[in-house]
Amino acid sequence: MIIKKTYKFYAAHRNEQLADKCRNLHGHRYGLECFFDVERDGALSTLFGDFDAKVEPLIKDVYDHCFIVHRNDTFFQTMKYHQEQTGENLRMKILEFPSTVENIAFQLFSEITELGFRLNRIELRETDTSVIEYSREDWVSDCRRDLQNQETTS
Repeated sequence: MIIKKTYKFYAAHRNEQLADKCRNLHGHRYGLECFFDVERDGALSTLFGDFDAKVEPLIKDVYDHCFIVHRNDTFFQTMKYHQEQTGENLRMKILEFPSTVENIAFQLFSEITELGFRLNRIELRETDTSVIEYSREDWVSDCRRDLQNQETTS
């Protein structure tokens, strides 16, 4: 059985690997749909609140209104320098790979799985017309790859 839960967050990022508009710092209103594999135990499987109790704090505390940035992006060094010089604490989610929607989906899938849930797939909406569907099979495949050394993706 699958239970679907929906979350949203706002975040900025850039794709330093591209030579188009997405190389610029910009933001999105991300929509995240999680499809959880659950097993029925009597009359119910899992309380909806059980998902929210763990997933919502992850989204709100780590992703919402932050800058999602690749550790090797030169702009990350600029942001760190700015923080050191001003004492300002800017919220950043630091990734070990470029902050493409595919990689953000991988990261979210990994972190939600670490919370103890079995995901069937997630759908990550970057814009009103652009959604990536990321499956357990995609995640297993990506876990086998070295994402830190990947080539340019969309």
